[in-house]
Amino acid sequence: MSVFNVETLLMGLNNLRLHKLRSLLTALGIIFGVGAVICMLSVTEGASADELRMIEMLGTQNIIVNSVRPQDSAEAAQARTILMEYGVRRQDMRSMKATLPHVRQIVPLRTIAFSARRAEKRFDGPVVATLPEFFRLVNITVAEGRHLTDIDMKDKKHVCVLGDEARRELFTFEDPIGESIFVERGEETAAYEVVGVLSRAATAGAPAKGVEQRNLNREIFIPLETAEARYGDILFRMRSGARELLKFEYSNMYINVDETDNVEPVAQMVQRVLEHNHENLDYEVLVPLAQLKMAQRKKRNSQIQLGLIAGISLLVGGIGVMNIMLATVTERTREIGIRRALGAKQRHIVAQFLIETVILSTSGGLCGVGLGYVGSTLMTRWAEWGEAIVRPEAVAISFGLSMMIGVFFGMYPAVRAARLDPIEALRHE
Repeated sequence: MSVFNVETLLMGLNNLRLHKLRSLLTALGIIFGVGAVICMLSVTEGASADELRMIEMLGTQNIIVNSVRPQDSAEAAQARTILMEYGVRRQDMRSMKATLPHVRQIVPLRTIAFSARRAEKRFDGPVVATLPEFFRLVNITVAEGRHLTDIDMKDKKHVCVLGDEARRELFTFEDPIGESIFVERGEETAAYEVVGVLSRAATAGAPAKGVEQRNLNREIFIPLETAEARYGDILFRMRSGARELLKFEYSNMYINVDETDNVEPVAQMVQRVLEHNHENLDYEVLVPLAQLKMAQRKKRNSQIQLGLIAGISLLVGGIGVMNIMLATVTERTREIGIRRALGAKQRHIVAQFLIETVILSTSGGLCGVGLGYVGSTLMTRWAEWGEAIVRPEAVAISFGLSMMIGVFFGMYPAVRAARLDPIEALRHE
C-alpha cells in the first residue's frame, strides 16, 4: 500500500488547517519568492520587447549607412551663411554595386525638405525621397491608398506617401487620399498628391540607444526620380538665426543582403568601401542584426541577474519552511510516538510531514504566480515601461522551483521526525 494515499493527504491538510496563521506565514516566503521571480522576468521581458521589435523592424538582413553631419567650426558658427558638404554619395553606391557580393538591392534615401503645409495646417518633419522598395525593406505597410510605384518613378510624378503622424497633423479628420500638400524647400513650394498613408510604425517613439534615430511616422515620402529631376544637391535650412546650405547626395542608404549569415561580413566590406571613398568620417554604418544579437544578450543577462536576485528570496522562503517544520516536529513529538506505537513505519511519518511541506510550497507557488502577474502588470503601468510579458516558461520555472524547495527543505524535518525513538517520543511532554 502506498504511503502517499488519500488518508495521509487528508491528515496533512487537517494539520495545516489547525494552524491557519502559522501555515500562511510559512507560505508567505514561497509566495513572495515566486512572485518576485515572475515579476522580475516578465518586467525584463516586456522592457526589452519594444527594443527588439524596433531593431527587427529595421530589417535583420539590412545594413544602414547614414550621412553624419560634421561639427561646426568656430568660424562657421559665427557666419550667417554656412555651406556644409558631407555624407553618402552616388559614387559610394556605384562602388558597392560593382564590388560587394551577396547584395540584393541598395536603396538610397534623400532628405529634400523639412516642412510641408496644407491650407493653414503645417507639418514640421522631413520630406524624404526614396525608391518604392524602401517600404518592403523596413517591413511597413500602407493603412490607406498605396505605396510609391515604379510608374511614379518613371514618370517623375508629384505624389507622396504620408507617415501616420504627418497624416494626423495635416488631415486630422479628413481622408487625405487624392488631396494635395505643399512641400516647402527654401523659398520654393511644390504640390504633391497624397496617394497613401503608412501604418503606424513600431520604430516610432523613443528609440533605444544604438537603434537608428528615425521616426517613420513623422516622415513624408516622395519618388527619388522626382527629387533628382526637380531639386539640386543643396538643401536650404534656417537654424539658430543662420542660413545653412547643406550639400549631400544621399542622407541614408539601405543595403539588403541575401542571407542573414552574410550580413556582418558584407557590413565590414561596406565599411572598407566608405573608408576608401571618404577622407572624413561623415558617415556611420549600422547593422540591425548585430544590434539585435547584442540586445538579446543584454536581455538574457538581465534576466539571469534579476532571476538570481529574486531566486534568493525563494531560497529564503524554503529555509523558512524548513525552520517551521523543524519546530513542528518538536511540537508534535508525542503524536509521532503514538503513531509509531500503533504500527506506523518511518516511511509513513516521512510521507506525512513531506506532504505538508509540499502542500505549503505548492499552494504558495500558485499564489505567487498570481502575485507575480498582478505585480508585474501594476509595476509596468506605474513606471510606464510598456507591457509586462509573462512567459509560460517563467511561470513553469518559478512554480517548479517552489515545489522542489518544498521537497528539498521538507525532507530533512520529515526524516528527523521519522527517526525519533518511539519510547522517547511517548515520554516527551
